[in-house]
Amino acid sequence: MQGKIIKGIAGFYYVYAEDGNTYECRAKGIFRKDKFKPLVGDNVDITVLDEKELEGSVTEIHKRKNSLIRPAVANVDQALVIFALSRPTPNLPLLDRFLIMMKQKEIPTIICFNKSDMVSEEEREHFRQIYRDCGSKLLFISAKKGEGTDAVRDCLRGHMTTVAGPSGVGKSTLINHLVPEAEMETGKISEKADRGKHTTRHSELFRLEKDSYILDTPGFTALEPEAMEKEELRFCFPEFDPYEGSCKFQGCIHDREPGCAVKEAVEDGKISKERYESYISFFRELKERERRRYS
Repeated sequence: MQGKIIKGIAGFYYVYAEDGNTYECRAKGIFRKDKFKPLVGDNVDITVLDEKELEGSVTEIHKRKNSLIRPAVANVDQALVIFALSRPTPNLPLLDRFLIMMKQKEIPTIICFNKSDMVSEEEREHFRQIYRDCGSKLLFISAKKGEGTDAVRDCLRGHMTTVAGPSGVGKSTLINHLVPEAEMETGKISEKADRGKHTTRHSELFRLEKDSYILDTPGFTALEPEAMEKEELRFCFPEFDPYEGSCKFQGCIHDREPGCAVKEAVEDGKISKERYESYISFFRELKERERRRYS
């Protein structure tokens, strides 16, 4: 029988199967032997071991469209990254690292600024200007008040979306608003796995409507994009694209070179200063890693 892994806890995988039931499964030992771990979002084949208790075994993992390490999910169409505009204030370098990670995987990203009701329109406009040309759709919402959540739902329709962001930004509040049964579902977790506690220590897949799924994931406080050469970083910043080829020197990396069209665009306010500074910070981090690698 085919199905999709909607949750994985302590070695148990919960598979929503084509018969409409959710089976608690273990994975075959061959996966552990090959060090190939099933992920939430995987399409799988299962063998039913106990129809009454809804227990089974994952016997095959279908080819993945993509996979992520942080959050650990598979087969996503897009990412919804949530940051609060207040309490906590947004950590923009962390947000930029997430955008780089998604760009590396070629996964479209929607930036959702929550708690927008707690700041002024001037502050909202400040963040809007920083990310206006980053290549991601911007949403400003208040999950607690339900403001802007219809726009979120529209963006999710017809897609499998992974939700990510630091702890405390309102991810669970938003998901419970979009999927009211989400809290109810947590009560169904087997005692063998998690004793039914409502927590986001694991990734979990919820069905919004036909062909629309949302993946709730644990909060993160640090991210490490996949290895890349420092010269490749500039291609992860869509704001730079219109200026590629316009610099004085071919292959300009937009750091200290004279006649750099990107730096001129920053000075003219066409590229946000914050995004450029984030680029330079990460570029120099990559440069230092490269130096240590070859020293």
